[in-house]
Amino acid sequence: MLTPLEMAKLAVRALDSKKAMDIKALQIADITVLADYFIICTAGSTTQIKTLSDEVQKVLEENGERPLHVEGYRDGGWVLVDFGCIVVHLFLDETRRFYELERLWSDAPQLDISEFIGPDK
Repeated sequence: MLTPLEMAKLAVRALDSKKAMDIKALQIADITVLADYFIICTAGSTTQIKTLSDEVQKVLEENGERPLHVEGYRDGGWVLVDFGCIVVHLFLDETRRFYELERLWSDAPQLDISEFIGPDK
């Protein structure tokens, strides 16, 4: 079983591998009981959102973690993949700007994801 931080790292790597844009990882454990981390990113199209959702689920399932719930997959503008201790939010740019999750959760510290993405990680 993975720790929440290990799950967050895998999710970010999976999103990065499929060219997600503006990936943010917010550590929300000290602020809410909803999850330990919110992973937020932008996709260029609804097709890419579905690809990102599929990839995150595949990578985490390969590591023994199955999503508890997936919301919005058919609608496409905002897909939420809930793994319990991490929640992955996949947005189209306009939808992300409308909901402004980073502003809503501005008290949450951001992980420095540069430490675990890129070609050599």
